[in-house]
Amino acid sequence: MYHPTTRLLTILELLQTHSQMSGEEMARRLEVEPRTVRRYIQMLQEMGMPVEGARGPGGGYRLRPGFKLPPLLFTEEEATVLVLALLGAPWLEVSLPSVALEGALAKVYRVLPLGGRERLQAISSHMILSPQQRDERPDAELLVNVSEAVQTRRRIAIAYRSHHNVESQRDIEPYGVVGWKGHWYVVGYCCLRQAPRLFRLDRVDSVRFLDETFTRDEDFDCQAYVMKHLGSIPNRWQIEVEFQVPLYEVRHKVPSSHGELSATATGTLLKTHHVHLPAFARYLVNLDLPFVVRQPPELRVALRELAEQIMRIAQVDDPA
Repeated sequence: MYHPTTRLLTILELLQTHSQMSGEEMARRLEVEPRTVRRYIQMLQEMGMPVEGARGPGGGYRLRPGFKLPPLLFTEEEATVLVLALLGAPWLEVSLPSVALEGALAKVYRVLPLGGRERLQAISSHMILSPQQRDERPDAELLVNVSEAVQTRRRIAIAYRSHHNVESQRDIEPYGVVGWKGHWYVVGYCCLRQAPRLFRLDRVDSVRFLDETFTRDEDFDCQAYVMKHLGSIPNRWQIEVEFQVPLYEVRHKVPSSHGELSATATGTLLKTHHVHLPAFARYLVNLDLPFVVRQPPELRVALRELAEQIMRIAQVDDPA
Protein backbone atom coordinates (compact mmCIF):
# COMPACT_ATOMS: atom_id res chain seq x y z
CA MET A 1 0.00 0.00 0.00
CA TYR A 2 1.37 3.42 -0.93
CA HIS A 3 1.22 5.83 2.01
CA PRO A 4 1.32 9.59 1.27
CA THR A 5 4.55 9.78 3.30
CA THR A 6 6.10 7.19 0.99
CA ARG A 7 5.20 9.28 -2.04
CA LEU A 8 6.69 12.41 -0.46
CA LEU A 9 9.98 10.59 0.14
CA THR A 10 9.90 9.26 -3.43
CA ILE A 11 9.46 12.79 -4.81
CA LEU A 12 12.43 13.99 -2.74
CA GLU A 13 14.56 11.14 -4.05
CA LEU A 14 13.59 11.94 -7.65
CA LEU A 15 14.44 15.62 -7.14
CA GLN A 16 17.81 14.70 -5.66
CA THR A 17 18.74 12.47 -8.60
CA HIS A 18 17.42 14.83 -11.33
CA SER A 19 18.32 18.48 -11.67
CA GLN A 20 14.74 19.17 -12.78
CA MET A 21 11.67 17.05 -13.48
CA SER A 22 8.30 17.93 -14.98
CA GLY A 23 5.08 17.33 -13.09
CA GLU A 24 3.88 15.00 -15.85
CA GLU A 25 6.99 12.82 -15.60
CA MET A 26 6.72 12.75 -11.83
CA ALA A 27 3.06 11.72 -12.08
CA ARG A 28 3.98 8.94 -14.50
CA ARG A 29 6.68 7.63 -12.17
CA LEU A 30 4.35 7.73 -9.15
CA GLU A 31 1.33 6.41 -11.12
CA VAL A 32 -0.87 9.32 -9.99
CA GLU A 33 -2.61 12.31 -11.57
CA PRO A 34 -0.58 15.55 -12.10
CA ARG A 35 -2.85 17.39 -9.67
CA THR A 36 -1.86 14.85 -6.99
CA VAL A 37 1.80 15.69 -7.64
CA ARG A 38 1.03 19.39 -7.21
CA ARG A 39 -0.64 18.62 -3.89
CA TYR A 40 2.41 16.65 -2.70
CA ILE A 41 4.78 19.45 -3.82
CA GLN A 42 2.76 21.93 -1.80
CA MET A 43 2.95 19.63 1.25
CA LEU A 44 6.76 19.46 0.90
CA GLN A 45 6.98 23.23 0.63
CA GLU A 46 4.84 23.64 3.75
CA MET A 47 7.27 21.28 5.54
CA GLY A 48 10.12 23.67 4.70
CA MET A 49 11.62 21.72 1.78
CA PRO A 50 13.05 24.17 -0.80
CA VAL A 51 11.20 22.77 -3.81
CA GLU A 52 11.04 25.31 -6.63
CA GLY A 53 8.67 25.21 -9.59
CA ALA A 54 8.65 26.83 -13.02
CA ARG A 55 5.62 27.10 -15.30
CA GLY A 56 5.43 26.88 -19.07
CA PRO A 57 7.31 24.82 -21.68
CA GLY A 58 10.41 23.25 -20.20
CA GLY A 59 9.19 23.96 -16.71
CA GLY A 60 9.07 21.59 -13.81
CA TYR A 61 10.26 21.14 -10.24
CA ARG A 62 13.70 21.12 -8.65
CA LEU A 63 15.39 21.34 -5.29
CA ARG A 64 17.05 24.68 -4.63
CA PRO A 65 20.69 24.46 -5.78
CA GLY A 66 23.04 23.51 -2.97
CA PHE A 67 20.36 21.82 -0.84
CA LYS A 68 21.10 18.21 0.13
CA LEU A 69 19.11 15.82 2.28
CA PRO A 70 20.96 13.67 4.83
CA PRO A 71 21.42 10.02 3.81
CA LEU A 72 18.67 7.58 4.76
CA LEU A 73 19.94 4.99 7.26
CA PHE A 74 18.24 2.02 8.92
CA THR A 75 19.25 -0.18 11.83
CA GLU A 76 19.20 -3.89 10.99
CA GLU A 77 16.04 -4.29 13.10
CA GLU A 78 14.30 -1.48 11.18
CA ALA A 79 15.42 -2.94 7.86
CA THR A 80 14.10 -6.37 8.87
CA VAL A 81 10.68 -4.85 9.56
CA LEU A 82 10.70 -3.13 6.16
CA VAL A 83 11.79 -6.24 4.25
CA LEU A 84 9.19 -8.46 5.94
CA ALA A 85 6.50 -5.84 5.26
CA LEU A 86 7.46 -5.63 1.59
CA LEU A 87 7.63 -9.40 1.17
CA GLY A 88 4.24 -9.73 2.86
CA ALA A 89 2.61 -7.13 0.58
CA PRO A 90 0.88 -9.81 -1.60
CA TRP A 91 -1.10 -10.87 1.48
CA LEU A 92 -2.64 -7.39 1.72
CA GLU A 93 -5.04 -8.31 -1.12
CA VAL A 94 -4.33 -4.95 -2.77
CA SER A 95 -3.34 -4.48 -6.41
CA LEU A 96 0.31 -3.38 -6.24
CA PRO A 97 2.78 -3.25 -9.15
CA SER A 98 5.54 -5.82 -8.67
CA VAL A 99 8.13 -3.37 -10.03
CA ALA A 100 7.37 -1.01 -7.13
CA LEU A 101 7.88 -3.76 -4.56
CA GLU A 102 11.11 -4.92 -6.17
CA GLY A 103 12.40 -1.34 -6.38
CA ALA A 104 11.63 -0.68 -2.72
CA LEU A 105 13.43 -3.87 -1.67
CA ALA A 106 16.45 -2.91 -3.76
CA LYS A 107 16.64 0.51 -2.08
CA VAL A 108 16.50 -1.01 1.41
CA TYR A 109 19.27 -3.48 0.55
CA ARG A 110 21.37 -0.69 -0.97
CA VAL A 111 21.65 1.30 2.26
CA LEU A 112 22.52 -1.69 4.48
CA PRO A 113 25.99 -2.86 5.48
CA LEU A 114 27.12 -6.02 3.71
CA GLY A 115 26.48 -8.36 6.65
CA GLY A 116 22.94 -7.17 7.28
CA ARG A 117 22.21 -7.14 3.55
CA GLU A 118 23.20 -10.81 3.15
CA ARG A 119 21.13 -11.87 6.17
CA LEU A 120 18.00 -10.14 4.86
CA GLN A 121 18.51 -11.31 1.28
CA ALA A 122 18.45 -14.85 2.68
CA ILE A 123 14.88 -14.15 3.82
CA SER A 124 13.70 -12.99 0.39
CA SER A 125 15.51 -15.87 -1.33
CA HIS A 126 14.05 -18.67 0.76
CA MET A 127 10.70 -17.48 2.08
CA ILE A 128 7.63 -18.20 -0.10
CA LEU A 129 4.37 -16.35 0.52
CA SER A 130 1.38 -17.35 -1.61
CA PRO A 131 -1.44 -14.78 -1.70
CA GLN A 132 -5.05 -15.89 -1.78
CA GLN A 133 -6.49 -16.03 -5.27
CA ARG A 134 -9.26 -13.45 -5.62
CA ASP A 135 -11.00 -12.26 -8.73
CA GLU A 136 -10.89 -8.60 -7.68
CA ARG A 137 -8.58 -6.52 -5.55
CA PRO A 138 -8.84 -2.82 -4.70
CA ASP A 139 -6.30 -0.61 -6.44
CA ALA A 140 -3.66 0.88 -4.15
CA GLU A 141 -4.43 4.39 -5.42
CA LEU A 142 -8.08 3.90 -4.43
CA LEU A 143 -6.99 2.94 -0.93
CA VAL A 144 -4.78 6.05 -0.71
CA ASN A 145 -7.53 8.38 -1.97
CA VAL A 146 -10.09 7.06 0.51
CA SER A 147 -7.54 7.31 3.34
CA GLU A 148 -6.81 10.90 2.32
CA ALA A 149 -10.54 11.70 2.47
CA VAL A 150 -10.66 10.19 5.97
CA GLN A 151 -7.69 12.32 7.03
CA THR A 152 -9.00 15.59 5.57
CA ARG A 153 -12.67 14.94 6.52
CA ARG A 154 -13.77 15.33 2.91
CA ARG A 155 -17.03 13.89 1.64
CA ILE A 156 -16.58 11.62 -1.39
CA ALA A 157 -18.81 10.31 -4.17
CA ILE A 158 -18.32 6.64 -5.03
CA ALA A 159 -19.61 4.37 -7.78
CA TYR A 160 -20.45 1.17 -5.94
CA ARG A 161 -21.46 -2.37 -6.95
CA SER A 162 -23.41 -4.55 -4.52
CA HIS A 163 -22.75 -8.28 -4.15
CA HIS A 164 -25.54 -8.75 -6.72
CA ASN A 165 -23.57 -6.50 -9.10
CA VAL A 166 -26.19 -3.74 -8.85
CA GLU A 167 -24.55 -0.35 -9.43
CA SER A 168 -25.36 2.75 -7.39
CA GLN A 169 -23.93 6.21 -6.72
CA ARG A 170 -23.29 7.06 -3.07
CA ASP A 171 -22.08 10.17 -1.27
CA ILE A 172 -20.33 9.09 1.92
CA GLU A 173 -18.45 10.63 4.81
CA PRO A 174 -15.56 8.19 5.34
CA TYR A 175 -14.58 7.50 8.95
CA GLY A 176 -11.88 4.89 8.42
CA VAL A 177 -10.51 1.98 6.37
CA VAL A 178 -10.52 -1.50 7.92
CA GLY A 179 -9.07 -4.79 6.68
CA TRP A 180 -11.12 -7.85 7.63
CA LYS A 181 -10.67 -11.48 6.52
CA GLY A 182 -8.98 -10.72 3.21
CA HIS A 183 -11.12 -7.71 2.24
CA TRP A 184 -10.77 -3.95 2.70
CA TYR A 185 -13.75 -1.89 3.85
CA VAL A 186 -14.42 1.82 4.13
CA VAL A 187 -16.60 2.63 7.12
CA GLY A 188 -18.59 5.84 7.08
CA TYR A 189 -21.86 7.69 7.00
CA CYS A 190 -23.95 7.02 3.89
CA CYS A 191 -25.85 10.17 2.87
CA LEU A 192 -28.36 8.07 0.88
CA ARG A 193 -29.26 5.72 3.75
CA GLN A 194 -28.63 8.40 6.41
CA ALA A 195 -26.84 5.88 8.60
CA PRO A 196 -23.38 4.32 9.04
CA ARG A 197 -22.54 1.71 6.40
CA LEU A 198 -19.75 -0.62 5.22
CA PHE A 199 -18.47 -0.53 1.63
CA ARG A 200 -16.05 -3.14 0.27
CA LEU A 201 -13.25 -1.35 -1.57
CA ASP A 202 -12.96 -3.96 -4.35
CA ARG A 203 -16.57 -3.05 -5.27
CA VAL A 204 -15.81 0.68 -5.51
CA ASP A 205 -15.27 1.55 -9.19
CA SER A 206 -14.37 5.22 -8.71
CA VAL A 207 -13.87 7.89 -6.04
CA ARG A 208 -14.47 11.62 -6.50
CA PHE A 209 -13.65 14.24 -3.87
CA LEU A 210 -16.54 16.62 -3.11
CA ASP A 211 -16.28 20.17 -1.80
CA GLU A 212 -18.17 19.42 1.39
CA THR A 213 -16.33 18.58 4.60
CA PHE A 214 -17.86 16.84 7.59
CA THR A 215 -17.49 16.58 11.35
CA ARG A 216 -16.96 13.05 12.53
CA ASP A 217 -18.39 11.61 15.74
CA GLU A 218 -15.17 11.06 17.70
CA ASP A 219 -16.81 8.30 19.75
CA PHE A 220 -17.47 6.19 16.64
CA ASP A 221 -15.25 3.07 16.67
CA CYS A 222 -14.66 1.77 13.14
CA GLN A 223 -13.16 -1.52 14.24
CA ALA A 224 -15.99 -2.23 16.68
CA TYR A 225 -18.54 -1.43 13.97
CA VAL A 226 -16.90 -3.88 11.55
CA MET A 227 -16.69 -6.63 14.18
CA LYS A 228 -20.34 -6.12 15.10
CA HIS A 229 -21.50 -6.46 11.48
CA LEU A 230 -18.97 -8.94 10.10
CA GLY A 231 -17.48 -10.69 13.12
CA SER A 232 -20.53 -12.90 13.61
CA ILE A 233 -20.55 -14.10 9.98
CA PRO A 234 -19.10 -17.62 9.90
CA ASN A 235 -16.53 -18.71 7.34
CA ARG A 236 -18.93 -21.48 6.34
CA TRP A 237 -22.70 -21.32 6.72
CA GLN A 238 -24.43 -24.45 8.00
CA ILE A 239 -27.48 -24.91 5.76
CA GLU A 240 -30.62 -27.04 6.01
CA VAL A 241 -33.16 -26.91 3.18
CA GLU A 242 -36.17 -29.19 2.78
CA PHE A 243 -37.28 -29.88 -0.79
CA GLN A 244 -40.97 -30.68 -1.04
CA VAL A 245 -40.44 -33.55 -3.47
CA PRO A 246 -39.35 -37.20 -2.99
CA LEU A 247 -35.73 -38.18 -2.41
CA TYR A 248 -35.23 -39.83 -5.81
CA GLU A 249 -36.28 -36.65 -7.61
CA VAL A 250 -33.82 -34.49 -5.65
CA ARG A 251 -30.99 -36.97 -6.32
CA HIS A 252 -31.48 -36.40 -10.06
CA LYS A 253 -30.53 -32.75 -9.59
CA VAL A 254 -28.33 -32.55 -6.46
CA PRO A 255 -25.07 -34.57 -6.53
CA SER A 256 -24.12 -36.44 -3.37
CA SER A 257 -20.98 -34.27 -3.14
CA HIS A 258 -23.18 -31.21 -2.54
CA GLY A 259 -24.34 -32.39 0.88
CA GLU A 260 -26.25 -35.00 2.87
CA LEU A 261 -29.69 -35.95 1.52
CA SER A 262 -32.31 -37.76 3.62
CA ALA A 263 -36.01 -38.51 3.23
CA THR A 264 -38.54 -36.75 5.49
CA ALA A 265 -42.26 -37.09 6.02
CA THR A 266 -42.89 -34.14 3.67
CA GLY A 267 -40.01 -34.42 1.19
CA THR A 268 -36.19 -34.42 1.23
CA LEU A 269 -33.80 -32.69 3.62
CA LEU A 270 -30.47 -31.32 2.37
CA LYS A 271 -27.79 -30.63 4.98
CA THR A 272 -24.74 -28.83 3.64
CA HIS A 273 -22.48 -25.81 4.12
CA HIS A 274 -21.43 -22.90 1.90
CA VAL A 275 -19.21 -19.83 2.16
CA HIS A 276 -21.43 -17.44 0.18
CA LEU A 277 -25.19 -17.35 0.79
CA PRO A 278 -26.12 -15.24 -2.30
CA ALA A 279 -24.42 -17.80 -4.54
CA PHE A 280 -26.20 -20.68 -2.79
CA ALA A 281 -29.52 -18.85 -3.14
CA ARG A 282 -29.00 -18.68 -6.92
CA TYR A 283 -28.13 -22.39 -6.93
CA LEU A 284 -31.38 -23.28 -5.14
CA VAL A 285 -33.49 -21.23 -7.55
CA ASN A 286 -31.79 -22.84 -10.57
CA LEU A 287 -32.77 -26.31 -9.32
CA ASP A 288 -36.44 -25.45 -10.06
CA LEU A 289 -37.68 -27.48 -7.07
CA PRO A 290 -40.07 -26.28 -4.33
CA PHE A 291 -38.24 -25.92 -1.02
CA VAL A 292 -38.36 -24.45 2.49
CA VAL A 293 -35.36 -22.97 4.27
CA ARG A 294 -34.89 -24.39 7.76
CA GLN A 295 -31.63 -22.59 8.52
CA PRO A 296 -29.96 -20.15 8.53
CA PRO A 297 -32.46 -17.27 8.44
CA GLU A 298 -29.85 -15.23 6.53
CA LEU A 299 -30.44 -17.53 3.54
CA ARG A 300 -34.05 -16.31 3.39
CA VAL A 301 -32.71 -12.74 3.28
CA ALA A 302 -30.41 -13.67 0.38
CA LEU A 303 -33.35 -15.21 -1.48
CA ARG A 304 -35.48 -12.08 -0.99
CA GLU A 305 -32.63 -9.89 -2.28
CA LEU A 306 -32.27 -12.16 -5.31
CA ALA A 307 -36.01 -11.87 -5.96
CA GLU A 308 -35.81 -8.08 -5.76
CA GLN A 309 -32.91 -8.07 -8.23
CA ILE A 310 -34.90 -10.23 -10.68
CA MET A 311 -37.91 -7.89 -10.33
CA ARG A 312 -35.76 -4.85 -11.12
CA ILE A 313 -34.38 -6.54 -14.23
CA ALA A 314 -37.86 -7.59 -15.36
CA GLN A 315 -39.19 -4.04 -15.04
CA VAL A 316 -36.55 -2.48 -17.31
CA ASP A 317 -37.95 -1.83 -20.81
CA ASP A 318 -35.94 -2.68 -23.91
CA PRO A 319 -34.82 0.71 -25.35
CA ALA A 320 -34.90 -0.78 -28.83
